[in-house]
Amino acid sequence: MAVKCNINMDYFQQETERLHFRKLTENDIFSWAEFFVNNDRLQFFNFDLSKSKETLAEEWIQLQLNRYKNGQYGHLAAELKTDGTLIGLSGILPRNLEGQQEYEVAYSLKPAYWGKGYGTEMATCIKNFGFKNLDTKRLISMISIGNKASIHVAQKNGMSLLFNTQYQGEEVHVYGVTH
Repeated sequence: MAVKCNINMDYFQQETERLHFRKLTENDIFSWAEFFVNNDRLQFFNFDLSKSKETLAEEWIQLQLNRYKNGQYGHLAAELKTDGTLIGLSGILPRNLEGQQEYEVAYSLKPAYWGKGYGTEMATCIKNFGFKNLDTKRLISMISIGNKASIHVAQKNGMSLLFNTQYQGEEVHVYGVTH
């Protein structure tokens, strides 16, 4: 499936054929809490799973709101154009990796929407925005060892394995693509 992405200069207004991206708000917490239900991929995240799903969703969204406030990129809400349902988060995350400034194409999808091409659609649109609007020749995606679904999305997004490293105490694959 070729992803058609309408790349806008305004980071917070990207869209594809099926999805619209926008800033997250605190009103998204309840909906994003669904990400933490029946999700066998939570093992690949560094979450304190003793916390409630609402608390985890609130912390994740608050981190993005702080990024926006500080003039940074961050995860965006990915909504279905048909009905406005929040299905995932995707965005550009500035990272300091092994002493280098990098831009990560990050993506997470609610379990109910797995296997429908949305992850690739989100990641491809964000990658295209990054290459058009950032002063960088390379974009990366950091993926936990064993997260085959995210590896598959990265590969479909034109990325290949660059190296493995430690990031925030976790062994990760670093996939990347150059422009």
